[in-house]
Amino acid sequence: MEFVNLTRRQEIGANSYLLRLGGKSVILDSGLHPKEEGFGATPDFSLVPDGTVDSILVTHAHQDHIGSLPFLTRRHPEAAVLMTEGTHRIGDIMLHNSVNVMLRQREADKILDYPLFTHRGVELSRQKWLRCPLNRPLALNGERAAAGEETTVEFYHAGHILGSTGVLVRHEGRSLFYTGDVHFDDQTIMRRADFPTSGVDVLVMETTRGDSPTPAGFNRADEETRFGQAVLDAFAQGSAVTIPVFALGKTQELLAMLWKLRHQGSLPSTPIYIGGLSTKITEVYDALADVSNRSLADLQLLQDLAPYVVSGNEISLLQPRKRCLFAISSGMMTEHTLSNLFARKILEDESQHLFFVGYADPESPAGRIRSAKRGDEVSLDENLPPLKLRCQVNQFNFSAHATRESLRDYAIALQPRKILLVHGDAPAIAWFRRELAQALPGTEVIAPEPGVALAL
Repeated sequence: MEFVNLTRRQEIGANSYLLRLGGKSVILDSGLHPKEEGFGATPDFSLVPDGTVDSILVTHAHQDHIGSLPFLTRRHPEAAVLMTEGTHRIGDIMLHNSVNVMLRQREADKILDYPLFTHRGVELSRQKWLRCPLNRPLALNGERAAAGEETTVEFYHAGHILGSTGVLVRHEGRSLFYTGDVHFDDQTIMRRADFPTSGVDVLVMETTRGDSPTPAGFNRADEETRFGQAVLDAFAQGSAVTIPVFALGKTQELLAMLWKLRHQGSLPSTPIYIGGLSTKITEVYDALADVSNRSLADLQLLQDLAPYVVSGNEISLLQPRKRCLFAISSGMMTEHTLSNLFARKILEDESQHLFFVGYADPESPAGRIRSAKRGDEVSLDENLPPLKLRCQVNQFNFSAHATRESLRDYAIALQPRKILLVHGDAPAIAWFRRELAQALPGTEVIAPEPGVALAL
C-alpha cells in the first residue's frame, strides 16, 4: 500500500490523494484550489499516468474536493467514480456552476486556461458516477463486495454537509481510513459523524481547524441563541441583516437555524433572500430530507421558510430593506459574487448589520472586513475604490469542520499505526503533530510531502 499526496502544497487547497494497492490505483477526491487559477488550481495529476486509475472516491461536493473531477475523469475514462446520492446530486449542480464561473473569468480576467472542462465534459464525467450507500463494503467498481474481495471501500457518514463521507479502504488485511471533511458534533440540520471506532491501520485526517482552539465553554446551542438575539437587536434598530454564506452547506444550516428560532418564538417571521445556486442546492436538501443523516427530517426549507430568490441581474436593484435577512453567497464575499456586490450598499451605512457565520480567508474581501476596525477603508474589489467600514459587524462560529480537540480525541481513541495529516495550513498541521506525537508514542505521525510516494 502506497500513498501519494497530489496537492501542490501543504495547505487547504485542491485535495486529492493517490493510493496504490498492489496493482490497483485509487484516487481520493479531486478538488480545485479556491485561490489559484487555470491549470495551477488542479491537483498535480501529472504524477498519475493517464488511463491507470481504477477507482475515484469522492467524499463530498465542495469545490476543493470535487472541483476538478471532470478534468480527472477525462484522463482516466475507465475509472469508476464512487460517491453518495447527496454528493451525486449536488456535485452535478456545483460543477455546472463552476463551468459558468470559469467562462466568466476567461472573458473578464483573460484566463486562457479556462474553462478546464465544459458542460458537456460534466455530463460525460457524470456517466461514470456511481451512487453508493453508507456502511456497505463495495468493490472498486462500485458493486457489492464479494466474499474474499481483495480490495474494498466503504463510506461512512461524516456530518459535514449533505452527502459527505469518510471512506475506509481495505486491501489484503490492511486498512486506511480517510476522514474527508468531518464534524463530530451535531449541526443544526446535519447530524454528527458516524465513523469507525477500531480496526484502522492508517488514518488520513483533515486538520482544518488545528490552529483554532475552541473557546472554553463554547457550545452551538448558546451560539445559536446569541445569533438570534443579535438579529432581534438589529431589527429593533430598524436594520436589515446581511449574512455572506456559502451556497452549499452554510445556507441550509442557516435556514434551518432561522426556522428553529421562529419555531421557538425567538424570532419573528421576516423576509429572507437567498441566491439562485443556494436555491438549487437547498432543493436537494429538501428532496433527500427523509433519507439522509440529518435532523429535522420533516423540515422542507424552501416551503417552510419561503425565501425570495435573488438572481445576479437583480442584485444591483436590490436594496437592504428594514427587518429583512439577506443570506447570499459567497461566504468569503469573493469579487463579482452576490454578497460582494450587495456589500457595497451597506458597508458605509452605520444603520446596517453585517454578520459572519463561518470561515473567511484573511486575504478575501470578507477576511479584510473581519480584521478591519470601524472607519477603516476596505477594498472589496481591486478594480474599484475602497469603502469605509461604518456598518455594524458581528461574528459567529458555526463551522462545519470538527474542532481540533474532537479530531485529536478521535485519533487517540482509534490508535492507528500511522496518521497522515492533510487539508490544513502549516500551523494547523504543526499543532496536530505535537499533540498526537505526545499522546500516541507508538504511532507514526506524518505530514505527507506533495508528490512524494509514501510506503504504508
